[in-house]
Amino acid sequence: MSNSIKSAARNTEIARAVSLAIATAFLGVSTQAGAQNASTIESETPAGAESIEEVVVTGFRASLNAALTDKRDAAGAIDSIRAEDISKFPDSNLAESMQRIPGVAITRDAGEGRNISVRGLGAQFTRVRINGMEAMSTTGGTDSSGGTNRNRQFDFNVFASELFNSLTARKTASADVDEGSLGATVDLRTARPFDFKEFTMVAGVKGAYNDLQGDTDPRVTFLISNTFGDGHFGVLFSAAYAERSLIEEGQSTVRWDLGSSSGGFNATSAPTGVTLAQVNAAFNPRIPRYGRLTHDQDRLGLTGSLQWQPNDANLINFDLLYSDFNAKRDENFLEAFSFSRTAAQGGKPQTIVRDGAIDGNGTLVYGLFDDVDIRSESRHDELETSFYSATISGTHQLSEQWSIDETLGYSRSDFNNPIQTTVTLDRSNSDGYSYDYRDSSRLPSYNYNFDPTDPANWGFQNFGGGLSSEIRIRPQGVDNTFQVAKVDLNWAPSDAWKFKFGLDYKKYNFVSWEQRRASETTVPVIPGGTTLADLTKVLSGFGDGLDVPSGTPTAWLIPDLAAFQQTFDIYSRTGTFALTDITNASARGNNRNVEEEDKGAFVQASFSMDWGIPVRGDLGVRYVKTNMTSQGYSTTSQPVTAGNDYSDVLPSLNLVGDLTDDLLLRFGAAKVMTRPALGSVTPGISNISLVGNLGVSAGNPTLDPIRAKTYDLGLEWYFQEGGLLSGALDSSSARATEWAATVAR
Repeated sequence: MSNSIKSAARNTEIARAVSLAIATAFLGVSTQAGAQNASTIESETPAGAESIEEVVVTGFRASLNAALTDKRDAAGAIDSIRAEDISKFPDSNLAESMQRIPGVAITRDAGEGRNISVRGLGAQFTRVRINGMEAMSTTGGTDSSGGTNRNRQFDFNVFASELFNSLTARKTASADVDEGSLGATVDLRTARPFDFKEFTMVAGVKGAYNDLQGDTDPRVTFLISNTFGDGHFGVLFSAAYAERSLIEEGQSTVRWDLGSSSGGFNATSAPTGVTLAQVNAAFNPRIPRYGRLTHDQDRLGLTGSLQWQPNDANLINFDLLYSDFNAKRDENFLEAFSFSRTAAQGGKPQTIVRDGAIDGNGTLVYGLFDDVDIRSESRHDELETSFYSATISGTHQLSEQWSIDETLGYSRSDFNNPIQTTVTLDRSNSDGYSYDYRDSSRLPSYNYNFDPTDPANWGFQNFGGGLSSEIRIRPQGVDNTFQVAKVDLNWAPSDAWKFKFGLDYKKYNFVSWEQRRASETTVPVIPGGTTLADLTKVLSGFGDGLDVPSGTPTAWLIPDLAAFQQTFDIYSRTGTFALTDITNASARGNNRNVEEEDKGAFVQASFSMDWGIPVRGDLGVRYVKTNMTSQGYSTTSQPVTAGNDYSDVLPSLNLVGDLTDDLLLRFGAAKVMTRPALGSVTPGISNISLVGNLGVSAGNPTLDPIRAKTYDLGLEWYFQEGGLLSGALDSSSARATEWAATVAR
């Protein structure tokens, strides 16, 4: 729902989690002195009994300690979550897990995390790598949460958190990490068989019951791993499946606008309490509305991994990842939409203001109106994202000083929204409508001054004067693919100095498509023998668990989409329901594609020395050349193809000083870049707005990337085992002051 939704208790899952861990795990006992974060238990052994020398306990505390060790040992500023953290958190997806990292905030869709921002920078400035290879995952959402993702941000809600062994957010740049991020580079790694010392099988079942929704949402996970041939070969398989149902209820405004917008209110208005001039100078809600959104989702994830280590000098990894995310969503709104429409659309200039109140911020917080167009709007979406990736990587120790690493991978994300259907019922020029926002402690009060459940008070037709009911049918989709190849050569002439040289190649393809009806306001006549009552149903029970004002309509008439389909055959794609794409001005802008080919090289030196205090870090430079080709369509539906190429030299420095055994000072400096938004580099016409704020938008394929110089200063105090207090400041803008405290208990 647009703007903030006061969804109160129904949007907050009141879950009583019933967990069943079905586990057969042989991880827990080991006598290896090198096991991480071991807690040793010694006890007196009765005479003659077999002595147990050491018991190694692994778990949540051990994984927190391991994550803190990763942070402490890194040359750059990183934060990570290890597998035990993820499997123990009640997180439904990766975004929910990522928000536990300091400096990371998330955006939500359907009540769960979708995108992340790092240190205040938007999601498009964060790159994501899966098993060392850049990837893109996209899905669709409500309009207020961004709709269909046609940009560079990564949709984390496609993945279950249980699929991954570790999450790492790299907040400072280094030459050996691929370019493209201003905020952070996020590394996701799935589990591998050599992560486990012996045969391991783990399964889990969870159920979350929501007493407002009235459903139990199941969640099942499974992992099996084993090694063979004296530990030289390993096989792992894991799966995660979850279902989720959610109801959101509340109010929204689809933004606020000046009273003078869209032509201003009816010039004959003579409101009490305020003047018409004051009303036109104040802000008013564009589309004040109550709404109910229902979401039904299921998420399936599978991983597979093979590892082969024929000898101590060579290791080969082969990783597979598959995720399938399905959602069905229904949105139902009862709304007054005259305030967002022009005179030609029968909107605001026809609306008469009878009474009003303006607060100290210049907002029309109360209004009584005549000649207001009221709408009941129902939308149904069916969405699916299929993601899969395959990565092969290897490490080879050529000699005591020389080694080589290589990565070759492919990933694809296919988002498909085959059904996006909206049908409206309308009431023209309704009198006595009012809204009241003066009590901010509860939902605003909307008074419609008629019975919204009675079919006789609604119409499905062209009313004339610019007002018509609508049938919108908008199937659409987005595909993203990556092909990646990298090779790094490592030279370690001494313990104090290590050098790395690398070459990499990346090819990225983005394809977007959409179809629409030629005229969404051309609606068929209800056939004889059929009434509007036959095509509608009543939404009831609105406001359960919400502090709704007295007189709030808790039920209203909505279109029955199944009845509309049966009566009018709206999915026939023939006649008035034929769909077009590039010949349709409203759909044309979402039919476009971009191809990028990136070639990069870097050199980096890592060092460790004594400058009065122990100092370590890395210094390097990366060169990358980008060739981009994009295609869009002009107003004559002719394809327009354009290209651009640019190169960047990106130096970076990371320093860590051990002020004491427990206090670290960290500094980073780098030149970084992010490639332009995909919609911004599309040639031709990208958008034509014929409603509200009129305008035409066109892309510019010659845009340069967004470039910045960043500086990072951090202080970390490891005050006890498993404990950290840290602070960091990013001076590239005022966006990034970050404080965090972590204690493993």
